[in-house]
Amino acid sequence: MSSTQRIHWLGAGLSSGPGIAALAKRRGNVVLWNRTKEKAEALADIIGHEGLSVEALDFDKLAANIAPQDVVVSMLPGAFHTQVAKIALAADAHMVTTSYLTPEMQALDAEARAKGLVILNEVGVDPGIDHLFAHVLVDAAKQAGKLSQGHSVSFESHCGGIPAVANDFKYKFSWAPLGVVMALGNQSRSIKNGAELTIEKAWSGVEDINVLGETFEVYPNRDSLGYIEEYGLGDVADLQLFVRGTLRLPGWKEAWGDIFTAVETKTDDELKALSEQLWTDYAYGENEEDRVLLYVTLRSTDANGETWSASISLDETGTGWQTAMARTVSLTAQVAISAVLDDRLEAGVQAAPSDATEAKRWLKLLAEDGISFHAENVSLD
Repeated sequence: MSSTQRIHWLGAGLSSGPGIAALAKRRGNVVLWNRTKEKAEALADIIGHEGLSVEALDFDKLAANIAPQDVVVSMLPGAFHTQVAKIALAADAHMVTTSYLTPEMQALDAEARAKGLVILNEVGVDPGIDHLFAHVLVDAAKQAGKLSQGHSVSFESHCGGIPAVANDFKYKFSWAPLGVVMALGNQSRSIKNGAELTIEKAWSGVEDINVLGETFEVYPNRDSLGYIEEYGLGDVADLQLFVRGTLRLPGWKEAWGDIFTAVETKTDDELKALSEQLWTDYAYGENEEDRVLLYVTLRSTDANGETWSASISLDETGTGWQTAMARTVSLTAQVAISAVLDDRLEAGVQAAPSDATEAKRWLKLLAEDGISFHAENVSLD
């Protein structure tokens, strides 16, 4: 990072603080932009690090303040990411977001490559750290010869942000509930028993699962199939299971019965009103502890019935501005920003790195920031 490069962090919400603090401490020259400057100033006061300035978010003013090779970080609602990326490209600057890579963002790839710029997506916890785990596990399996012809392979990746102490609703919201509620109606696609499985509504696919000695409920999340190639499993002849799932506390499906009915019967305006009520009733309190659990495992069985398996997991808790969700999401974004600034990524629109060596480097940096990982039968060194 040159002395003139700045990091423009857009959004002072619940998942921003730890990453901003780490950047301000390690890199300096960070500008925190937020729609209400007062909220950004309040977070800056809590962080208390030098090298952090605050501005009210105005896209015209933002565009005028971005210099070539700066990095713009969008922690805004998903609808703004493509707009932010276009502003960054126009200024010859890089862009980072923790959200899923969209077709609209992918359409900017040619321009980003031509300008030598990185537009980096999916660098939070899920998506983000889950990708890093997956690439490390697949690389280990390949090195051990466990993905060759004659092997039956199963891959699972499950993540959830849940209350550390269960409540009657079996959930608490880290951010505005509308996105969570609307996503329940999305179709999911995965592989189960060697065949494609399509589930129209999230709650239709809920199953019990044991993770690290605890029982949870889990359902397939979005379209898992696109990640088969990305994770390096496209050539596996016998892929029995491939799923990226969402973890919830036991009893979640029963507790959310009325929400599922609302998703099917209520108008968009009614769902917005419901979400506002849910935010009132089930947002985390100031000192309430949250938990993020991520578990990724890969199993391979040969023709003789001998099974090789490996897994990586994290189980984090936190409170206040240092919640588990805020730490796992924003500290990963911070590591991603460093990778951009240090010229370790190729130009273009992309997600978290697929190279196992780079993935392990990110995990090592996250461990230095206090995120703990547990690996079974695989090295993170």
